Amino acid sequence: MRRTYTKWLGAVLLVGISLGATAAETGWLTDFEEAKKIAAEKKRPILIDFSGSDWCGWCIRLDREVFSKAEFKAYADKNLVLLLADFPNGKELPEKTVEQNRSLARKYGVQGFPTVLLLGADGETKGRTGYQEGGAGAYVEHLKTLLKEGGKG
Repeated sequence: MRRTYTKWLGAVLLVGISLGATAAETGWLTDFEEAKKIAAEKKRPILIDFSGSDWCGWCIRLDREVFSKAEFKAYADKNLVLLLADFPNGKELPEKTVEQNRSLARKYGVQGFPTVLLLGADGETKGRTGYQEGGAGAYVEHLKTLLKEGGKG
């Protein structure tokens, strides 16, 4: 019994460490104030992914089909500041992050997942979307269109 529990605990820790490393490696921030600061310095919009990363099927598809692909990453590295506002069921986040994410969801009227917002460094909405079929290339073009429209579309 103890051996099974130890293996299970080890697997959970490994997955947690892997998820954390993945977010850091791909440039996704979790602190909104830091994202605003970087966006102002680099003169880039912020892309916020409101996600239920471990339970929302469409969120998982968006990550797998778009956010994890080289084409999206290349575009984001040069053009966006990425922020993950996660609402997981199976993993714990720091209380400060949980409260920040709830506050952001209220402020921007998020009612479902995934919701993807494009914001200026000042927090003004420039675009709002969610999951879109077509893969990373089509999603990048969709984001470019939203940014051109500047929240008017």
